[in-house]
Amino acid sequence: MLATDLQPVTRALISVSDKTGLVEFGQALAAQNVEILSTGGSAKMLADAGVPVTEVADHTKFPEMMDGRVKTLHPIIHGGILALRDNANHTDAMKTHNIGAIDLVVVNLYPFEETIAKGADFHTCIENIDIGGPAMIRSAAKNYGFVNVVVDAGDYQMVIDQLQENSGKTSIELRKKLAAKAYARTGSYDAAISTWYAQQLGDEFPDRLVFAGTRQQTLRYGENPHQSAAFYANSESRIGVATATQIQGKELSYNNYNDTDAAFELVAEFDPAVSGPACAIIKHANPCGVATGKTLAEAYKTAFACDTTSAFGGIIAANQTLDAETAEEIVKIFTEVIIAPDATDEAKAIIAAKKNLRLLLTGGLPNPSIGGQMVKSLAGGYLIQGRDNALTAEPELKVVTKRAPTEQELADLRFAFIVGKHVKSNAIIYVRNGATVGVGAGQMSRVDSSKIAATKSLEAAQNAGESEAWAKGSVVASDAFFPFADGLLAAAEAGATAVIQPGGSMRDDEVIAAADEAGLAMVFTGMRHFRH
Repeated sequence: MLATDLQPVTRALISVSDKTGLVEFGQALAAQNVEILSTGGSAKMLADAGVPVTEVADHTKFPEMMDGRVKTLHPIIHGGILALRDNANHTDAMKTHNIGAIDLVVVNLYPFEETIAKGADFHTCIENIDIGGPAMIRSAAKNYGFVNVVVDAGDYQMVIDQLQENSGKTSIELRKKLAAKAYARTGSYDAAISTWYAQQLGDEFPDRLVFAGTRQQTLRYGENPHQSAAFYANSESRIGVATATQIQGKELSYNNYNDTDAAFELVAEFDPAVSGPACAIIKHANPCGVATGKTLAEAYKTAFACDTTSAFGGIIAANQTLDAETAEEIVKIFTEVIIAPDATDEAKAIIAAKKNLRLLLTGGLPNPSIGGQMVKSLAGGYLIQGRDNALTAEPELKVVTKRAPTEQELADLRFAFIVGKHVKSNAIIYVRNGATVGVGAGQMSRVDSSKIAATKSLEAAQNAGESEAWAKGSVVASDAFFPFADGLLAAAEAGATAVIQPGGSMRDDEVIAAADEAGLAMVFTGMRHFRH
């Protein structure tokens, strides 16, 4: 194989579903005296624009049939693509069977991903699975030594530039680059099909699981400067960071993406039509303040008051349109990212004064009840689990103590348990009047989480000029059961009056007795929310 040589392009085959830039590309190829073969709508568009084109059926002397299912699946086509030009057996076969070389294959595939995203019926999705396209792409990519393959209209100009610079020839470097991109495209296409098919069969964990994504951004580094990183979007249509429009600010970093996703997923638990305005402030993927309010500005200020120190350099998520009053409050301290469904022009103007502050607008909220898969890589494999999409806003609560919670306590308990779903384990959350007043996250001991959250509540009160810890008179949530009474007693000592937890410990009776003795109301959810 003359794999190091510049190779001429004399004949191209073009068959594209997305016709962006097609006419201009065809005109540029014709100007380089490249013969163009094409099919269906692509051939018609080129011909209508005055570009000389030969129908594939005329080239193969074999008609398209079966509603277009069979048109390029022909030896004249695949022989022209796959033939090794430096192999005598191949060139002899080409002469014997009148097979002309095809040096450039331009194909983008039937819009399968777009079809399933629209929720099309099963038959329509099947009919949008391309067969001939992937076959030609893979054939051309395999024969990169002689053949160019283009699967992205964004690469048209790169090919034309090389043809113009090299007297109608392309370099081996370009052909290798195009081949790699081609295999990635067919791989992602097949991944979308296999994933969709498994979903249709209700097979959550098929024997072979394939991931695919499209690179959106190469990041400066990962969690730390010595780690490389990039952000890829998958075909999931769920609203979130991947679908957001960045209005202003610096590029998002790896940590920004991670924390912004955590913030928006949390605030999305609070439907503005039900809970009213809500705001969440995230630092290192943990909430340092979450609150609802009569206005978004009130929700933000209350959330901020929970931990004014940790909020510095944090991520702020809102569950409704960001307004000027809230924006004015946010820009008073350094903030990394704001994410919201929308923002008023006045709010945008206020934030614009902070040129590095990223503002992301999503057009809506992610639905917290929608499932999906979460992936964690391990040495030599992956752990896959479904998203924690349990509707914690309405868990079935079982009162297990002598005293039942009051109406206000019950509302705060529900709020606290929702927030707990988004706090790293072991998680303890104190809530009072629809706002967090102390959060303990990620400790090896649940008792330590209780103590940290209580300390945070005292610091919050002192920052507000008060002497009594805000945990006094609050409720407390635990993401998992209390294995011993000590964690619950630490919460009682901090001033909590009611407790929400999953239950299920071997010592539940002991914990319930301790709660009764302390005069606490306690409810079990029967559902835990570990977050590692």
